[in-house]
Amino acid sequence: MTFNMSERADAIVIGGGIFGCAIAYYYTRNNPGKKIIVFERNEICGAATSRAAALLTRIRAKKDFIPLSLETYHAIAEMEKLLGETLDVKTVGTLHVAATDTSVAELETLMGIATAFNEPATYLDQAAVKAKAPWLKIEEVLKCGFMPQDAYCDPYLLGTFFARCAKMQGAEIRQGVDVGNILLENGNAIGVATSQGNIYGDAVVIAAGAWSPILAMRAGVGLPMAPVRSQYWISERSEIFPPASPIVILPDAQAYARPEGGGLLFGIRELQSFATSPANIPNDIRDFSFSGDRGMNDLAAVIDKLARFFPAVYDVGLKYYIAGFSGYTPDNNLSMGPVQGIEHLFAATGCVGAGISVAGGVGMAFAEMIAGKPNPYDFTNFNLERFGKIDAFSNAWLQQCAIARSRKRSG
Repeated sequence: MTFNMSERADAIVIGGGIFGCAIAYYYTRNNPGKKIIVFERNEICGAATSRAAALLTRIRAKKDFIPLSLETYHAIAEMEKLLGETLDVKTVGTLHVAATDTSVAELETLMGIATAFNEPATYLDQAAVKAKAPWLKIEEVLKCGFMPQDAYCDPYLLGTFFARCAKMQGAEIRQGVDVGNILLENGNAIGVATSQGNIYGDAVVIAAGAWSPILAMRAGVGLPMAPVRSQYWISERSEIFPPASPIVILPDAQAYARPEGGGLLFGIRELQSFATSPANIPNDIRDFSFSGDRGMNDLAAVIDKLARFFPAVYDVGLKYYIAGFSGYTPDNNLSMGPVQGIEHLFAATGCVGAGISVAGGVGMAFAEMIAGKPNPYDFTNFNLERFGKIDAFSNAWLQQCAIARSRKRSG
């Protein structure tokens, strides 16, 4: 298939992951009759989206994330109604476990934030915690907070819900089309050069995940994010992992867990997180080797901290290993918004491991901005200029972003 060289769209999105599909959903919902095209080099939601642990955390210490996550819940309900299908979201709640004075203080702050946002949250005694998560060793736990409305989902299914609903509303999603460059004219983004010709548009959004810095660099922009590996394991099935048990956040082990198929899905923050230059990532993420030993050396280095709360980790079999890239930043804030110096160019990047949770708000924000409307959310702490001029491909920058993930304590 070839396209007319003069083809135009009102908006163009580069990248068919969950951000790109969410932007198309909100844009078509809020701007009927407008034309938006999403270009995906491979298959939609096939890279970072499909590899996510997909914790739909409603309340976070970083309060700017909260409205974005709450919008994701609204979107899910809307799309289920539109499609007449269920996303099968598992509303199991989240246990926030504190075993040190520092973690207790963090938990108390988090519980206060929940109250401020009118989200239910309560402290549980050890017996109640043990009943919900039989695998969890609670003897050293000082305080445990429970947020019952938190959930998790199938991330690929959520991403494709956004895509399907967007298409129903008129979006075009073109798979197997590579975008090589952003077309610029007099300081304006006017379209994209693709493997099937130039397409012109009134606004262009870079939402290409780990590859976003490459497109930005070709437009003369240093995009402040780096591809940093996220990895997790799924255990063998066991009766100590009830299917309806909650998500568990373990800041003192820098770990998280949730049920998955009768087993336990759990992830850790490595002592030295792995980051790589975007230039080193192949076009198809399936061709990239994230860990030759399936992350076992990284797990071994911190397993004693995890075993303090999950002693069965030494005995339970590990059935699956999943790894992918998240876009991290030195301050663990999203990197997104208008690109300064180039009119009508935007970047929806730097998910910092929260991409599934915040996808609804991100989609809404960019749909409004590319339509020439105000952003309904406060992106002040996400702005693309906050680090000054950076080289997104330098080892120094990559290491700053990797260290930020290694120091992360929340889910």
